[in-house]
Amino acid sequence: MKERNELYPVFLKVNNLKVLIVGGGNVAEEKLTFLLKSSPNAEVEMISPLFRDGTVELANKHKVKMHQGKYRRRFLKGKHIVVATTDIPSVNEKVYHDCRKRAILVNVADNPPFCDFYMGGIVTKGNVKVAISTNGKSPTTAKRLRQFFEDVIPENIDDLVKNLNEYRKTIKGDFEEKVETLNEFTKGLVNKKDSD
Repeated sequence: MKERNELYPVFLKVNNLKVLIVGGGNVAEEKLTFLLKSSPNAEVEMISPLFRDGTVELANKHKVKMHQGKYRRRFLKGKHIVVATTDIPSVNEKVYHDCRKRAILVNVADNPPFCDFYMGGIVTKGNVKVAISTNGKSPTTAKRLRQFFEDVIPENIDDLVKNLNEYRKTIKGDFEEKVETLNEFTKGLVNKKDSD
């Protein structure tokens, strides 16, 4: 039987959620970088005995709270999402089990069985955001697809989104009629290649 990706994609308002990153090395910095690139106002805390200089600089720029020390369960209080990035498997697994007991979403970097979610490739053009998942199998493929979509999605896509939003407000009729009108209006976006 063919394997399929059964993940359900959602777009989280992480500025309304409390995020904890456990660890302060390369992986922690990478996760923090991509999180803040996508959501610069995310509310993030970090806990680690040591932090890279780049992580400290980035954290200071975005008001990330940094705690120097070892991971303790008390750091989970009030958190909604946790990302474990340490190079000590037993610590990462402890974070995972502590989170599961408290119904906190958790991602243990590079360890798919210990993940409630994956942090996929993301393309952002104004209000348009495309998220890419390889079901945790190949971050490199997600990265290449991200680069592809960054190239093919036009820079002015945000203008189209804003204009369609304004146009949508002027359309008369019920929900179905509005959807039908917008479908007709935007058909050219996906049929463009057929007409070439």
